[in-house]
Amino acid sequence: MVKELIIDSSPTGVTIALIEDKQLVELHKEHINTNYAVGDIYLGRIKKIMPGLNAAFVDVGYEKDAFLHYFDLGPQVQSLLKLTKIKRNGTVSGTLLDNLKLEADINKAGKISEVVSKNMLIPVQIAKEPISTKGPRLSSDLSIAGRYIVLVPFSNVISISKKIKSNTERNRLKKIIESIKPKNFGVIIRTVSEGKGVEELQKDLLDSVSKWSTFIKKLPEAEPSKRVWGEMDRTSTLIRDILSADFTNVYVNDAGLYEDIRSYVHEISPEMEKIVKPYKHKEHIFEHFGIEKQIKNGFGKTVNLAGGAYLVVEHTEALHVIDVNSGNRTANKENQEDNALQVNKEAAKEIARQLRLRDMGGIVVIDFIDMHKPVNRKMLFDYLRELMLLDRAKHTILPPSKFGLVQITRQRVRPEMNIVTSEVCPMCHGTGEIKASIVLMDDIESNMNYILREQNEKNITLCVHPYIEAFIKKGVYSLQWKWFFKFGQKIKVKAVPSYLLTEFHFISSKDEEIKL
Repeated sequence: MVKELIIDSSPTGVTIALIEDKQLVELHKEHINTNYAVGDIYLGRIKKIMPGLNAAFVDVGYEKDAFLHYFDLGPQVQSLLKLTKIKRNGTVSGTLLDNLKLEADINKAGKISEVVSKNMLIPVQIAKEPISTKGPRLSSDLSIAGRYIVLVPFSNVISISKKIKSNTERNRLKKIIESIKPKNFGVIIRTVSEGKGVEELQKDLLDSVSKWSTFIKKLPEAEPSKRVWGEMDRTSTLIRDILSADFTNVYVNDAGLYEDIRSYVHEISPEMEKIVKPYKHKEHIFEHFGIEKQIKNGFGKTVNLAGGAYLVVEHTEALHVIDVNSGNRTANKENQEDNALQVNKEAAKEIARQLRLRDMGGIVVIDFIDMHKPVNRKMLFDYLRELMLLDRAKHTILPPSKFGLVQITRQRVRPEMNIVTSEVCPMCHGTGEIKASIVLMDDIESNMNYILREQNEKNITLCVHPYIEAFIKKGVYSLQWKWFFKFGQKIKVKAVPSYLLTEFHFISSKDEEIKL
């Protein structure tokens, strides 16, 4: 499988597309000044205790108070509160936990009012970004994620990813981490650690310890309800989590961001630095790689499949519903069951992609085409589970129910990616009537007259919709030739498929848009 990352940087933020075998499977958007990213640590202030929910609402500066449940406090929350108190009182120096006596774990069946109280300050980490009308979901079981390991303060437990199957490798990794980890720090060994040497693991561990030290140094002077320590930007976080030997290219269309990413990749994986490449074509990066078209095709209510079948995707407050339709696929009664299985497998492949692409979380209910043979239903279920192994989000898939429905629960930590693919015409506003094309030509010619005769521009290019370009160039004695004789210079006409029908822009000889 060939994997590529295409990164589009714009004034409003960064959009990252993950491509597998030329097909778009994930789309991530990072807006400038986006707060409350998963992993950020805030110094929260307890605003309200809710005994009935066994939870508390915490002020972290968001318009709605964040939610902290008792189960998200973490077993060692008393040690965290103790460290916070002594650090803010200035009684202890140092950033590691060597000399800190850890408190006993809290009771798993306890009450939140026994641990925290109103107006208490407590470091909390964003577990889920604000979604819909809800504020952030918090956890005080802090962790610092690295490329190969996750550092867990106030613990001495070493956990290993279940995806690492070899017992020999699991024992090797555990022995390495045991020999290098600091006291009172637990470590979760990530899947990408498999086969890595001591030097790489130690470097990653030291980087994570350094991030923890940064947090501790800022804690004494931190303002309540403000961010104390932030995760890396979404681009670097994504590269850290998914970059592997399978990747062939990472294209970036911004010179500054290209240098940042290249330096970061060199730091975490020097042998892969060469795959980071600057994008230098004039065409928009997403159009060049065919991503723009895939976005328009992939985010609508109806998603067409190659064989003629299609999916209908509906979203509600409680769950997502996906209906599989055979469309114009026809079959005789004799092979109806085989045809249903084939359509369902084709749909399952697209559904696994859609879950990643839209980052759909919560409950997903899929209505596949009915199949009567149990062996076929099991085959579909196993096939869907195999496809979902590529999904990094935690998920659970239930076998088909009595009514043939497949239910999936998928981890949701940030708002679902939603792109509106239908457009209301800005010219007619849905009336179906627009300005006559002959009047449009008058507008273009009037602006052209101003640019060429009053501003004395030379070698300009007119960018229009392909239909308008064809109209301008139509015939032997075309409008383009008429303009040549009228203004004494040739006007280049360029078709831009993404333009609206009546949209036009003028580009100067310096390849800059002429503002009218």
